[in-house]
Amino acid sequence: MNGLDVIANLLIILITLIILDQASHLTITNAIKVSGITQLGKTAVGFSLLAFSTSLPELSVAFIAALSINPLTGESQAAISVGNVLGSNIVNISLIVGLAALLISLKRPRRVSLIPSFAKEELGSLYFGLFVSSIIPLSLVYLEEASWFVGLILILIFVFYTYQMSKIRIPPEEGTSVSEDEKKKLKRYILFTFLGVIGVVSSAYFLVESAVAIAESANIPRQIIGATIIAIGTSLPELTLDLRAFLKGHPALAFGDIIGSSFVNITLILGFTLFVPVLLGSPVSMDMRVFQNLVIFSLITNLFFWYFLSMGRLSWKEGAIFLFIYLLFLASTLGVIQLGQ
Repeated sequence: MNGLDVIANLLIILITLIILDQASHLTITNAIKVSGITQLGKTAVGFSLLAFSTSLPELSVAFIAALSINPLTGESQAAISVGNVLGSNIVNISLIVGLAALLISLKRPRRVSLIPSFAKEELGSLYFGLFVSSIIPLSLVYLEEASWFVGLILILIFVFYTYQMSKIRIPPEEGTSVSEDEKKKLKRYILFTFLGVIGVVSSAYFLVESAVAIAESANIPRQIIGATIIAIGTSLPELTLDLRAFLKGHPALAFGDIIGSSFVNITLILGFTLFVPVLLGSPVSMDMRVFQNLVIFSLITNLFFWYFLSMGRLSWKEGAIFLFIYLLFLASTLGVIQLGQ
């Protein structure tokens, strides 16, 4: 890659960062309005609407991996998607929540915790999401193998719980009411929310592509690029939206998206990864033991988040713990890769 190509990629990165900022602002603004009109609550909107939308990069990886066949072995490349799903869940909590806690502490030194007062239904959704994203990977490692049947069960869990959440309504706060004119604009707000997410996801894609091109021109090994740029890249929509939500004072929306994305990854996307190949005539039987390192770090991250959530405390100290876990995970992952060379 010559100097002009590097400059072109740097310009693309600059432009996509601007688009990311504006698209995330559009998404959050309209998602808050959707929450108020539907009375689903910010956590539920984050858990469902935003979580599914921001998990589109992982879904894209799963789709491509399910269709890809290793030319040497004739087997599906679904393992790529499984690793991406588990890695993204670690990034979602350890990196995003860790950064948010430190940034909020710098911006508002007197603020004790990021955790708001949740409604009972909202807190239950977060706990359930954490439980599912912890117990399913652990169970699959224990079972050692995962087949298309497991994938079907995971997809059904996603459909069932999403339907259950759609029936829950959070009473509006005192002194707040939604006018009839606002209610008539609900479809518009939902449309703008999706348009904002599309802007975030598409700009994140171009950002990652340009970053990978620059890294390859600097002769950085592909495995390091995959463990850093690609892993963070598929979580870039969550990173952008949720950091902005935290900074704008909407932590419930951010927590809903973070835990909801982990739930979507483990149920819908992992289920999709395991189930789709059988529809294409090439069923997979995934050896989950090779993902043991990822599962352990995912479980550790979830347990810490569960504890902080139950204690109602998430300050810069807890943020530092999350960032330390992420750095430890990164060092461990790169160490395993280097040992395998």
